[in-house]
Amino acid sequence: MGVNVPNFGPGTEPGVLRRWAQTVEGLGFDLLMISDHIAVTADVAEQYPAPFYEPFTTLAWLAGITGRIRLGTTVLIVPYRHPLLIARMAANLNDLSGGRLVLGVGSGWARQEFDALGVPFQQRGKLTDDHLRSVRAAWADQQDYRSGQIPIWVGGNSDAGLRRAVRLGDAWHPLRFTMPWMRAAVPRMTAYADDQRQPVPGLVPRIALRLPESPVTAPGRLAGEGTIDQVLDDLAELRLLGADTVVLDPFSGDPGETLRPEDAWQSLSTVRARVRHLREQP
Repeated sequence: MGVNVPNFGPGTEPGVLRRWAQTVEGLGFDLLMISDHIAVTADVAEQYPAPFYEPFTTLAWLAGITGRIRLGTTVLIVPYRHPLLIARMAANLNDLSGGRLVLGVGSGWARQEFDALGVPFQQRGKLTDDHLRSVRAAWADQQDYRSGQIPIWVGGNSDAGLRRAVRLGDAWHPLRFTMPWMRAAVPRMTAYADDQRQPVPGLVPRIALRLPESPVTAPGRLAGEGTIDQVLDDLAELRLLGADTVVLDPFSGDPGETLRPEDAWQSLSTVRARVRHLREQP
């Protein structure tokens, strides 16, 4: 299991990021992931308010603070950077961290941010595909890049994202969904792979983490939202659907949450303890 750590918001600063990393690794999670934005335009700020810590810089720093946990992006917005810059930064980070990088990628959604960076929004899908091919071509030069085996997790809940995962990814990384939606999506992924004569990519979803006292019974309940028993049931079903890793996202959208990370740490501790207890049962 992994954790999506907020690298943004009014409560985020180096000391808090350090405590996040130490807490997540100390609880025994396998993976720490952070988000990506470069220009905090108005559309970005509505969901991910400033300050925003750039992911490669932040993960490089966290690599020196941690020793075991894998580090990743959920997700790097591929069109924002030159592909050779992505290839170099990812390869160096993987090398310097002892092979701990997971490169989650996506095509992006924030039109105003694309405009601020001078990147054509309407071409973001093609740019993402072309950049990913260039990144893999660069990594083929192991004498120079020394990338090692960096898994590429392709995000995106749309059919375009699914197809991209089949064509160019090692795994599909959908974000925040209901379980009925996921039950229908997995067969579509298999069908796309069969149509393209490609291997079926791994399944590595990111789900919400909300632990209210009462069960959530609304039809639109997100995976990971509900009592601890509901969350455990979601995790068990995702495993049956083929999920190798599940990333928990405790941020619900309120910037004030970043000022009190202890609430998220308690929820993560609860999940981790119950999962560990279940694994120890005969």
